[in-house]
Amino acid sequence: MKKNELKKYDAYKPSGVEWLGDIPAHWEVFRFKTIVHFCNRGTTPDYVENSNYKIINQATFSKGYFDFETTKYTSERSINKNFTKAKVKKNDVLLASTGGGVLGKVYHFHLNADNYYADSHVTIIRFTDYGLSRFIYYFLSINYALINGILAQGSTNQTELQKSWLDNLLISLPPLSEQTVIVKFLDKQIVLINKAITLKEEQIALLKERRQAIIQQTVTKGLNPDVPVKDSGIDWIGYIPEHWEIIKNKTLFQERKERGNETLPLLSVSIHNAVSDEELNEDENIRGKIRIEDKSQYKLVKPGDIVFNMMRAWQGGIGAVSRMGMVSPAYIVAKPLKAFNSIFWECQHRTDKFIQQMDRSSKGITDFRKRLYWDEFKQLFTALPPESEQIEIVRYLSSLNEKINILVEKKLDEIQKLKEYKASLINNAVTGKIKVA
Repeated sequence: MKKNELKKYDAYKPSGVEWLGDIPAHWEVFRFKTIVHFCNRGTTPDYVENSNYKIINQATFSKGYFDFETTKYTSERSINKNFTKAKVKKNDVLLASTGGGVLGKVYHFHLNADNYYADSHVTIIRFTDYGLSRFIYYFLSINYALINGILAQGSTNQTELQKSWLDNLLISLPPLSEQTVIVKFLDKQIVLINKAITLKEEQIALLKERRQAIIQQTVTKGLNPDVPVKDSGIDWIGYIPEHWEIIKNKTLFQERKERGNETLPLLSVSIHNAVSDEELNEDENIRGKIRIEDKSQYKLVKPGDIVFNMMRAWQGGIGAVSRMGMVSPAYIVAKPLKAFNSIFWECQHRTDKFIQQMDRSSKGITDFRKRLYWDEFKQLFTALPPESEQIEIVRYLSSLNEKINILVEKKLDEIQKLKEYKASLINNAVTGKIKVA
């Protein structure tokens, strides 16, 4: 939308509501309960046999958008007819009424489906007119922070939106015909903005995929594409430069079992960021059951060591240590037996192919029971160039990572600005700050 299209109404008047401010002179302020046809919490239903249904709950709103994948699908059960107030109908406005992080999130239900029901954490709001329903959805979607941060009531552990507050919420409305015009305008503009956001998210994904592909190529093939190659003898590694070695980890490492001491920082291992550089505080302690004050069982780590989480190695929970510290007793620490660049090793073993190697070697019936033990870790393969080449590769990948991070940050900044513009556009339209022609 061009700036010269953002017009004001000819005349405004005080709304009498502090946070609404002035509204167009012909708009009126209504108490929410006087315009809604139906407003009630969903009720956790009783069951009878031989049907299918889906339940909309807090998790449905948890990703920042309405996630249909989280609705519970149950076969051979149906909703007892006594609980029809929990049934969701097309054009209902659904409001997350409890739960930190989702309280006040809202969705306009657009499906022609009769098998969706809301549980007791979701308020169903129903209007007789589509235009009004959609208008209220936009109004609530932009003001959820107000609901969540200022007007929600409840304990610190479980915030809850009281229906009495919702009933008495003051809202300004234009005539119905104008609501429809505003809704059509916003529907069109939001589609365009969302497409722009999606495009930039796809560009970020492509940048990250490109980075991963370059890393995968570099840590197994080197930087010189013309160097003579040889068969590594391992199918999943394939050909490597002729002067590289294939070495088992038992040749490279010895398990370090030394205990830490009270003066050392506690470090963590993440599937996203490898080994932390900063000390882990108690709130972040992934063990949970072991208090940080009791450090007697924590393991010593030194710069150049490799650390992995036995339970998460198959997901990439492995990395190189850059500072003296301690790690959880649930981790395994590998001490280098020969000189090599541990950052190069980390870059290689956090690629998909090498993570899959750890996955294949992990023991366990299901994913969440898998463990990579020391005896299996020792048998894993590493493709190793001379140390000088390792350093050269690490420098190249560090520069690549910095460049891609700058591009990603730029895209993220553009996305944030688009989201802010979308929020501002919705807010200005549904509160009468701009006139939609």
